[in-house]
Amino acid sequence: MAHAAAHEHSSSRHFAVGLARAYAGAAIFSLPLLMTMEMWSLGFTMQPARQALFLVLFFPFLVVLSWHAGFEETFSWRDDVLDALVALAVGFTSAAAVLFVLGILGRGTPLRDAVGTIVLQAVPASVGALLAQSMLGLRHPAQASSGPGSRYASELFIMAVGAVFLGFNLAPTEEILLLALRAGEAQALGVMLLSIALMHAFVYSVEFHSRAPGTATEDSVASVFLRFTIAGYAIVLLLCAYILWSFGRLDGLSALESLKTVTILGFPAAIGAASARLIL
Repeated sequence: MAHAAAHEHSSSRHFAVGLARAYAGAAIFSLPLLMTMEMWSLGFTMQPARQALFLVLFFPFLVVLSWHAGFEETFSWRDDVLDALVALAVGFTSAAAVLFVLGILGRGTPLRDAVGTIVLQAVPASVGALLAQSMLGLRHPAQASSGPGSRYASELFIMAVGAVFLGFNLAPTEEILLLALRAGEAQALGVMLLSIALMHAFVYSVEFHSRAPGTATEDSVASVFLRFTIAGYAIVLLLCAYILWSFGRLDGLSALESLKTVTILGFPAAIGAASARLIL
């Protein structure tokens, strides 16, 4: 019984340490947005249906992220779902606390506005909570893949995490829309090509530095470019488009203006996607 009690105490302490790291990670990731005026206004004006859809679609993302890099080691999908729920709880409580302490929300704030602002800020905070193990603690080993297909899907998901990491921070800002509206078609194409080139430089470097000497083949460059760089950049653009649409940044824009806006946001998001493989 003494051994069981000691094991339970150790497990509780381990969870408490992981929870503390989760709150620290939530603060690191979400503070820039918590102190951004555009995010405050979005919480008041963003359509409730889009907010609800964003939260519903984001939860599976958190579950898979927990499988890759949660704030504690997990052994089943049930554990990952519980971790995702804990991360959301951390995101909601930390966001609410900071917003009220800073005076952004108060007693006179309408309930709908308060809930909308907290929900929006809780999303990046929950990502930070799950990434806390990678940022602040000793990273536990990555979950085992069942085959090459699973490993490839995992690599693409890690890119998606990096894209969300940077894209979410910049999407609410007015500068993204301003740059997009000022850019001509040639400039937008140049940004797209530069994004792909920089992304491939990161991806190629990570891919081949992780291989044993002498394992690269002649078609490796083309293979990596198509399977990782192009596929990853397509994911980046899709995520950027959805985030911008959710925030209402594409409302009232023409198809060309929307494409330029997605392309501009895709530049930092592509760097985040490629560099994420160095972190996770």
